[in-house]
Amino acid sequence: MTSMSRARVARRIAAGAAYGGGGVGLVGAATVGVILAEVRLARRHVGNGARGRVPVADGVYGGSYRTPGEPPLRLAMLGDSTAAGQGVHRSGQTPGALLASGLSAVAERPVELRNVAQTGARSDDLDRQVGLVLADPSAVPDICVIMVGANDVTNRMPPTRSVRHLSAAVRRLRTAGAEVVVGTCPDLGTIEPVQQPLRWLARRASRQLAAAQTIGVVEQGGRTVSLGDLLGPEFAANPRELFGPDNYHPSAEGYATAAMAVLPTVCAALGLWPAEEERPDVSRREGFLPVARAAAEAAEEAGTEVTAAMPTGPRGPWALLKRRRRRRVAEPEPSSERAPTTRPT
Repeated sequence: MTSMSRARVARRIAAGAAYGGGGVGLVGAATVGVILAEVRLARRHVGNGARGRVPVADGVYGGSYRTPGEPPLRLAMLGDSTAAGQGVHRSGQTPGALLASGLSAVAERPVELRNVAQTGARSDDLDRQVGLVLADPSAVPDICVIMVGANDVTNRMPPTRSVRHLSAAVRRLRTAGAEVVVGTCPDLGTIEPVQQPLRWLARRASRQLAAAQTIGVVEQGGRTVSLGDLLGPEFAANPRELFGPDNYHPSAEGYATAAMAVLPTVCAALGLWPAEEERPDVSRREGFLPVARAAAEAAEEAGTEVTAAMPTGPRGPWALLKRRRRRRVAEPEPSSERAPTTRPT
């Protein structure tokens, strides 16, 4: 599917989400039987990552930066098992811990991490998770990172419904005063046990959903980072290194790769990234595009950021597409003095 075709499909899905439609599908009805059969086989083989326990990484990172009278930055993680950190055994290997440590180093301030992501969650669980994050009006996060979408595809949630739930979550968080960064749906066509024709269909469905998610998020004032190709060429080339033991969730190295892609956008959302890097770099094919086209292009390349630019243009709202450089994130440990714990799946 071409970038322009994906942009049209994404625009229709996002419009359906905004106006209450539900009939826009990701794949044709004739393929549903084949997909379901292949999904059942793949799930039996990889277990869908349902076994094991998820490390709890909640705590304060960068305690050495503590300044009397200055509160830590608050970072919240929401979404599914990828946001929770399913597949690794140590809290410092989870994406939340990696992002908190990296953000602390850039901001030179402590960062308090709270992770409410739930293994197996779909986008319709975000309303509950946002409620947890905003339960205390005096402790609204400075920045929220959402990773969601994979379970929406595998459970055949209508994409308009998926985007509607995500957009509503972003709107609530932004209204409360939090910045929001969404890691869009990963490329499910790269899961090692998945065979054709499901592999091609899963790739197509997940990238279409990622593009539609981007439109919905940007319209609500959030930013997105494409995770698709992080589970694409890099994961396909190094499946034993970048996938965890269940061959479904990322390993510690895989989560570090994802955190490197998301961290620059988290810092930029908080005004912490170097000003010179905020200008579009033509040599990296960055620039201003209609939001649907930017969303489609972002779905094709991991680490690509999309954020709102101009509210109107010749072809509707426009967005800024950035391909930020990735920087290595060292595995952290929380500075709070308590024993590591695990979250039941």
